[in-house]
Amino acid sequence: MPPRDRPLSEDPIAEAHRHWVEHGWGDAADGMAAITSLMRAHQIALSRAESLLKPFDITFARYETLMLLHFSRRQSLPMSVLGSRLQVHQTSVTNAVDRLEAAGLVARRPHPDDRRSTLVEITPEGTALAVKVTEVLNEQLFQDPGLSASGISTLVTVLRKMRKDAGDF
Repeated sequence: MPPRDRPLSEDPIAEAHRHWVEHGWGDAADGMAAITSLMRAHQIALSRAESLLKPFDITFARYETLMLLHFSRRQSLPMSVLGSRLQVHQTSVTNAVDRLEAAGLVARRPHPDDRRSTLVEITPEGTALAVKVTEVLNEQLFQDPGLSASGISTLVTVLRKMRKDAGDF
């Protein structure tokens, strides 16, 4: 969601929390506020990232795919490994790779050791774009995500615990 022209006069999540308590769901009110806040923060962060990526005609999911390939030792990974590392369904990986391939940013290659597997390899154009986009994201988003250094550290720690407890890794 794009940022609002004018901020709301009150926090709608705090208002929802109040309603939760009034309706007898007080034991779940804090959790509802936490999850709803997390979801809204995700929308804000993704919107910021996507607006920076739009001039490059790339989505955040495709950017992540390029970066995984860029960081890999051989500049290529099997499709199944991409899905596992991106933590998305294989259909999403196929869609991202299809679009990146159509743009000349990656190429599919037969796996040299496994005929059932396909490798996805980043092209020189893909590498150049990944580096250029990373510079923009670093400068305009990652270096200042809207939190203090201690806030960033706390957020990463809290979310890591949440992810770990959920079996994410």
